[in-house]
Amino acid sequence: MNFATEQIDPRTAVIRPEGRLTMTSTAALRSLVTETVESGHTHVVVDLEATEFIDSSGLGALVSGLKTCRQAGGDLRIARPGAQVRTVLELTNLDRVLRPAATVRGALGG
Repeated sequence: MNFATEQIDPRTAVIRPEGRLTMTSTAALRSLVTETVESGHTHVVVDLEATEFIDSSGLGALVSGLKTCRQAGGDLRIARPGAQVRTVLELTNLDRVLRPAATVRGALGG
């Protein structure tokens, strides 16, 4: 799994995981969210367009990231989940907590 990060403004960053978000890659995502928040970017959008698969560990990493952001006074939002990711979010009812946006801009509130 690869991750790309883009800083939108002094408080906002976009993280783009590419590939499969499973137990083998979640530690890297958790660390990246923590580093991003510690650098002052407390509003994080995880753009899931290139994430082809997610399992329960991946969901746990997203929820952990949400907690990290909120403890720092920010928020974590998700954007552009594919069909498999959306299905898993719906089956676990996490789509109610991590409300997916159709676009990164939509996740940013714009």
